[in-house]
Amino acid sequence: MRSVLVTGCGSGIGLETALAFARRGDRVHACVRDPATAGELLRRARAEHLTLDVPELDVTDDASVTAAVTAVQDRHGPVDMLVNNAGVDRTGPAEAMPLEQARTVLETNFWGPLRLARAVLPGMRARGSGVIVNVSSLAARTFAVPHGGFYAASKAALGALSEALYAEVQPFGIRVVCLEPGSFATAIQRASRAGAADGQPPGTGPYAADHAWLDRFLARVAEGAAAAEAARAVLAAADDPTTPLHTVVGDDARAALEFLDGIPYEQWLPRFLEQAQSLAGPRPAAPR
Repeated sequence: MRSVLVTGCGSGIGLETALAFARRGDRVHACVRDPATAGELLRRARAEHLTLDVPELDVTDDASVTAAVTAVQDRHGPVDMLVNNAGVDRTGPAEAMPLEQARTVLETNFWGPLRLARAVLPGMRARGSGVIVNVSSLAARTFAVPHGGFYAASKAALGALSEALYAEVQPFGIRVVCLEPGSFATAIQRASRAGAADGQPPGTGPYAADHAWLDRFLARVAEGAAAAEAARAVLAAADDPTTPLHTVVGDDARAALEFLDGIPYEQWLPRFLEQAQSLAGPRPAAPR
């Protein structure tokens, strides 16, 4: 029985991943930042007669990470597998998005996984085994879309960290995998569209119309995608030691990479805008 710690289990990929490991009989620590968000996870676990530990863990807080991981290891022994899934997405223009929101994206998507890795690696090194799966995004492998710069930057940084970590811990028998899913309809995307991420009331500001248009496109792209597919990729990474460091998840992600086909950004952007307009309507003209 493996001890598996998964972050961000209140919904989406984290929830599906935690349940998938529990079905296999692993000891699952399904972490949530706010215990109030664990209702769906616990309901589904009870319906399937699954056993889950649900620690409270805020990946942006050093003390919270240390306390949660220490408690898990004191009760159940060292963590065999870490799934860094917790993430946030805040869309908004580089000029106007409040820096506090931008920092939250980096704190959660980049510094959070690093905090967790540092917390579990001593135990993994002592045993000479372990797996760390960082759930990144296709955004780390493609060009950044308008209003998506901070999210893309956080995921690109996570990818670079994963590469360095892979080389550093491999001699200790520890594997690192960086999964890069495409568009999955999860709470992270709904949260990004809740309110005006550029800090201005909806419908105002020089970027507001363009921002709303981009979010309409992102909502359409995510329709129908299944977080369970990403969860299956996490389990596959756990089982298969030949899983590549960078593993793309989803047909849409693979198609997007083929769409790039080595072209420069200046040629890619018109293609992206054409695709976005086909789903979200004409791009609004910039105000004068």
